[in-house]
Amino acid sequence: MNNNESNPRRVLITGTAGFIGFHLAKLLLVEGFRVQGYDGMTDYYDVTLKQRRHAMLLQNPHFSAMEGMLEDQARFDAMADEFMPDVIVHLAAQAGVRYSLENPRAYLDSNVIGTFNVMEAARRLEVKHLLMASTSSVYGANTEMPFTETEKADTQLTIYAATKKANESMAHAYAHLWNLPTTMFRFFTVYGTWGRPDLALYKFVDAILDDRAIDIYNQGDMYRDFTYVDDLVRAIRLLIDAVPERPADGVVLEGDSLSPVAPFRIVNIGNSDKVRLLDFIDAIEECLGKKAIRNCMPMQMGDVPATWADASLLQRLTGYRPQTDFRDGIARFVEWFREYWGK
Repeated sequence: MNNNESNPRRVLITGTAGFIGFHLAKLLLVEGFRVQGYDGMTDYYDVTLKQRRHAMLLQNPHFSAMEGMLEDQARFDAMADEFMPDVIVHLAAQAGVRYSLENPRAYLDSNVIGTFNVMEAARRLEVKHLLMASTSSVYGANTEMPFTETEKADTQLTIYAATKKANESMAHAYAHLWNLPTTMFRFFTVYGTWGRPDLALYKFVDAILDDRAIDIYNQGDMYRDFTYVDDLVRAIRLLIDAVPERPADGVVLEGDSLSPVAPFRIVNIGNSDKVRLLDFIDAIEECLGKKAIRNCMPMQMGDVPATWADASLLQRLTGYRPQTDFRDGIARFVEWFREYWGK
């Protein structure tokens, strides 16, 4: 499935004005793919940031974009029918674990109805591979770490996580019924340049530079598997070529999350490194040369004390695993943030 200049592979990415979608589109364009973006440009956070991302991508003649909501099936289908993708990477979603406490209906509309529309288009167009974003949040109350894709994940703690688990179940059914090769990837605490303003690193850097207090939940005694965005999209790029096949005899290798009855697989994408939140904040302070005003708070409703990925399946499938040290990733983000905001 290599690209050639006369017939580049065509990839439809939902959420190209978003944090991860922007970085993935940028990488695929560099590698010679033809990329069609689709994004709702919702005002969940600063639309200007989304517009800037899209404007950068549109400088490449092999990128085109349409604005529209995933729930608008007619609009999405018209775009998909015209583009005729070989591959669909579905990243668009109502993001944010905490916002799901305030506005749960937005998650059902975007993450369930919207995802169903993407799956329907993929089935109808018979794409070679459908890849869709899930989240480490689906592991919910699981405590055995590092998290592996083959363990049961039935104890989600937020509507956001529940909608993503619903996506996984829906995708498995479609993969089984229509022989639609599908890979779900579970992200672990993604951060990096051009990040979302609601993400912890962005909020912390912004507040520290402006002499505002930062809210630290559970007194900072929390652990996250911080995954740098460039590593994440490199993993997605490689997974595009790792197309799952339905096992002929129903036998699956140990440690593989491949379904015995469908061309369907779940893959963790994480740094495989559990970092304490307080150490993360210390590294931000060191990078900025400035101490934070710390507002320590109890654990927030629906949050989990730790996430930690076993990324061995990703490595087995692609020969790759994320490995950017969080201190290096923070330094790259701070450099971008200062340049973007002139601080």
